[in-house]
Parts: sequence; C-alpha cells; structure tokens
Amino acid sequence: MKVMFLLFLSFIYSSAFLLAQNKTEQDIDLAYQNAKKGIYWGLANIPGKKAKLENDLIAEDKLYSSVKVFKEVNGVKVVSIGFYLTNDVEITIYKSYESLKTEGYNVPTTGWDGE
Repeated sequence: MKVMFLLFLSFIYSSAFLLAQNKTEQDIDLAYQNAKKGIYWGLANIPGKKAKLENDLIAEDKLYSSVKVFKEVNGVKVVSIGFYLTNDVEITIYKSYESLKTEGYNVPTTGWDGE
C-alpha cells in the first residue's frame, strides 16, 4: 500500500512540475514574440541622420518591447527586449546596409557609405 501511495505522490509531483514548466515555456515564447516585434519595428525605422534611436512599444497600457537602433559602420545594430509578465527576452541583430537593401528595407541614403 505504501508503494502505491508513493507512486501516486510521485505521479502528482511530476505532473505539477510538467505543467509549471509548460507555463514558463509559454511565457518565454510570448516575450520572444514581443522582442521580434521590436526587431521588425527597428528595421522599419532606421534613423537617417541620428546615430541612435530608442523607442518603447506600448499598447493597451502594457510595455511589449524596448528597442534601440544603432547606426554602425556599413550597417545597423538593433537591440530589442521583449516583455511578457515577469519575463524578458533580449535579441540583438546586426545587418549590413547591403543586406538591408536586398531585403527591401528603407535604408537612408546619406551617411551610409562609410563616410
């Protein structure tokens, strides 16, 4: 009888652990999706003359993403932190201005030739 009780307790414990792990995984995925939204916003809003652009993406009184776009030599660096509840995920990408043009992004024409 003790063995059956211990097996039952271990089953309950492992089930609760898997449910908690699944919830955490979903929360991280939502924070990652919000960080990706910030990356796409940053690539669509590359500054022309400024060396740096910062913006927070907010909707319905919630902070979804904090984005920083840095103009680099021959390209751009975009850092986005996505938020969901108490989770945050940071994504950093580097793109050359040639690859940005190839991908169809609006790249400012002044100051992007290594000048």
